[in-house]
Amino acid sequence: TLLTGVTCADAPPCFSSCREAESFKEQGNAYYAKKDYNEAYNYYTKAIDTCPNNASYYGNRAATLMMLGRFREALGDAQQSVRLDDSFVRGHLREGKCHLSLGNAMAASRCFQRVLELDHKNTQAQQELKNASTVLEYEKIAEADFEKRDFRKVVFCMDRALEFAPACHRFKILKAECLALLGRYPEAQSVASDILRMDSTNADALYVRGLCLYYEDCIEKAVQFFVQALRMAPDHEKACLACRNAKALKAKKEDGNKAFKEGNYKLAYELYTEALGIDPNNIKTNAKLYCNRGTVNSKLRKLEEAIDDCTNAVKLDETYIKAYLRRAQCYMDTEQYEDAVRDYEKVYQTEKTKEHKQLLKNAQMELKKSKRKDYYKILGVDKNASEDEIKKAYRKRALMHHPDRHSGASAEVQKEEEKKFKEVGEAFTILSDPKKKARYDSGQDLEEDGLNMGGK
Repeated sequence: TLLTGVTCADAPPCFSSCREAESFKEQGNAYYAKKDYNEAYNYYTKAIDTCPNNASYYGNRAATLMMLGRFREALGDAQQSVRLDDSFVRGHLREGKCHLSLGNAMAASRCFQRVLELDHKNTQAQQELKNASTVLEYEKIAEADFEKRDFRKVVFCMDRALEFAPACHRFKILKAECLALLGRYPEAQSVASDILRMDSTNADALYVRGLCLYYEDCIEKAVQFFVQALRMAPDHEKACLACRNAKALKAKKEDGNKAFKEGNYKLAYELYTEALGIDPNNIKTNAKLYCNRGTVNSKLRKLEEAIDDCTNAVKLDETYIKAYLRRAQCYMDTEQYEDAVRDYEKVYQTEKTKEHKQLLKNAQMELKKSKRKDYYKILGVDKNASEDEIKKAYRKRALMHHPDRHSGASAEVQKEEEKKFKEVGEAFTILSDPKKKARYDSGQDLEEDGLNMGGK
């Protein structure tokens, strides 16, 4: 509601200028009623320039600036209006509304209490005082939840607080920071970018922008934003810590990569491990570090440790194809074919390439082969054993399990040894025949040759 017909406070009697100022004000009111707030602003400004000691002119311009969303400027006008007239109820209300919109709920409460001192039945002030208390409560809860790292709850509290304080950069920044910590980078960047469009020097927004890039593993770009934030606010603790972590992480990762390329796997392992200890919140970079360390462990033939590292990588980033491929290869090397097939299936579903299809086919073949009798194992030889080695192994195992050798044993032992003796003969029949051996090695079904290819 705009004021009409209020005279200048403590002004010298200059009726012509006051009449002119009133005319400007009335024209401002007309534009305000038509919701043409820019023109209304221009006329209220003319009124103020003509008669600078009238509280209502500042009050009306404050109302117009509030409608334009320019709450900080509106606050200055509202404060000037109550400096000129401390009993100006609407001036105190507008000052309180501006404070609340900007997120200063304590200052807002003081303004609304002043209104109630002047007019104890003012229902608007009563409601706004409740709103200010609600904002203070959400702030308090959010602060505690941030300490507990319950970032979803903080986002919820800030969304509720922003309903009452839509122009509060502090609430928006806290929300954006928590969105970044939750991995919701596009949303976080959107909030930070909106603030930077209005205020390109906002250190907090620059910090959040850098944080998003940092967590998306764009570390070099992130450092640029952190440095910019520190240029605007040299004591910005979060930007300082994030900048330090980003630089340390980048250096350790690069040193680890260099050691790996040089074949110094032990050093590479140590460097990747140190890098993993820098910032547990950097999920994307840590996923890559786990995968890199898994590759190092596979080179060191520590295959179970390599599998564990790749598992940690995909826990952090479910879409990390390289980690699934690395783990699948380790499963193949440790003859855990069912697990290898599962990983290759996941990869092929995500990226249907010829290479991935072949890897899956190979794993499925090895799984099929693993379910047959392992003739190499029966003879106790390696899969790359020569013809002579196979013959020697056959003679040795045949003698070991020959029925005559166990004639004095129990019926149960005799039966078991006879079974093993037959398996040794079966294994030799296949592995001593180059064609049958080739078909066995390739995983073809040999049932057509009348051989027992049942389970182990």
